[in-house]
Amino acid sequence: MLRYIGKRLLMMIPIILGISLIILIMIDLTPGDPARQVMGFSASEEQLNEFREINGLNDPFIVSYGRFLYNAVRGDLGTSYINHRTVWSELQARFPYTLFLAVISMALSLLVGIPLGIFAATHQYSWKDNAAIVISLFCVSMPSFWFSLILVQLFNVKWRLLPGTGIETWTGWVLPVVSLALGYTATIARQTRSDMLEVIRQDFIVTARAKGQTEKKVLYHHALRNALIPVITIAGTMFGSSLSGSLIAEVIFSIPGVGQYTLTALNNRDYPVIQGSVLFLSVVFSLVILVVDIIYAVIDPRIRSQYSRKRAKKTRSTEKEAAAA
Repeated sequence: MLRYIGKRLLMMIPIILGISLIILIMIDLTPGDPARQVMGFSASEEQLNEFREINGLNDPFIVSYGRFLYNAVRGDLGTSYINHRTVWSELQARFPYTLFLAVISMALSLLVGIPLGIFAATHQYSWKDNAAIVISLFCVSMPSFWFSLILVQLFNVKWRLLPGTGIETWTGWVLPVVSLALGYTATIARQTRSDMLEVIRQDFIVTARAKGQTEKKVLYHHALRNALIPVITIAGTMFGSSLSGSLIAEVIFSIPGVGQYTLTALNNRDYPVIQGSVLFLSVVFSLVILVVDIIYAVIDPRIRSQYSRKRAKKTRSTEKEAAAA
């Protein structure tokens, strides 16, 4: 397992390099002058040229890319043009808010989506199943920004029950968590229902029932464990996406997370912040996918045995080549 983790970590290196290259290419192709954006329209041409020279904006692309990679390896993601704070220190201060929002939203989605999917699968073709499908389809189709605004309009403006912005108290997290979790819950419920319907028709479920095991044990011990693997894939991908894609919730509910930080940098053409934030979120997303793959092996022993067989086959092949030599 340690070799597998090490191999996956090494595979992340070309991925991160490719992402960093794409970031700089997109920034280089984007029209506009960050010097004019930062210095203002009253700045003279000499002041603008001095700003560009100090921040390396006049350097060739390959020089900028090499400097960015060299500094990133050293842990230096640059300094903001606007507030002159290091990007790394800002990310350290803001990422806990984004992480907390993503964790709570995903936990709520799993706690509601998996039981809802099991309930729909065990009542297939009934009105309960149809109602669950319709609700899930509605939630998946609903734009998150629209639902967020509806929540603010109802619970803050009309009923005065929850704050619409800010996270000074725990009640400030309720609306952003619900708005972010709604679509995830519907997706997990639909995936769980589909996987459970496929698993409960298999022979080992019939055998378990024939042995006299209770329906609860058959569903939760045998069927659910096998149906969870595709669900984990969906949940892991959504969790990684929520870490980098909770921008709408952070902006609407004024949460000082990484998404809002990146959006502000985009509006201000704060290139170091854009580069550092996107690279940081890419690394986090890759690590989340690695954790998901490790969870696979814990839940499904077949994955561990398949990896062990590959290693044994490779060892035997090496031994045969050595003997032939």
